[in-house]
Amino acid sequence: MIPVITIDGPTASGKGTVAARVAQKLGFHYLDSGALYRLCAYKALKEEIDLADEAHLAKTAQALSPVFEGGKIFLDEEDVTDKIRAEAVGVAASKVAALPRVREALLDVQKRSRRLPGLVADGRDMGSVIFPDAPLKVFLTASAQARAQRRFNQLKEKGIVANIDTLTRDLEERDRRDMQRAVSPLAPAKDAKILDSSNLTIEETVGQVLQWYEALAD
Repeated sequence: MIPVITIDGPTASGKGTVAARVAQKLGFHYLDSGALYRLCAYKALKEEIDLADEAHLAKTAQALSPVFEGGKIFLDEEDVTDKIRAEAVGVAASKVAALPRVREALLDVQKRSRRLPGLVADGRDMGSVIFPDAPLKVFLTASAQARAQRRFNQLKEKGIVANIDTLTRDLEERDRRDMQRAVSPLAPAKDAKILDSSNLTIEETVGQVLQWYEALAD
């Protein structure tokens, strides 16, 4: 069986950074599941597909074959890392994500990402829904205060002014919405290892995930 490590967790928990570094250390493929809806929306906008045309959008989603490499995202050999973060793409992505046939198609895209020598997948329901048979499931969390501080530091480095109290409240509200949603609510898989990174560095967090994975072989 092709090994999979799933890393789920709330917004700004650092799961994307941790997952990408774990994948790099192990030489595994990496899947940023949260980017898939943006990728579908980006392609739909680029090809002028009607965002209400569920059948066409589902076909577009089914054909996606993104590459996540070196911190960048490529689609059809185009570097779309920054392009899919545009406001228009985000708005379109929220519309696309509400379509059942698109969600079903992207489920298949995610499962196809499981390739040798292995996969590290991050998201909200990678361990609980997409890869329930993954040998290592990690639920990466941190306090809202710690996550807000990290996001504040990131924004500051980019020269963006932010208020840490507002960031904390926004994250707490996002957590509530994600945990209470009807479809795939944010929750650790029953057999997931809970990793609180509030007081850990990225390197320490990555090290713990690798330690857990290596212990599986013992």
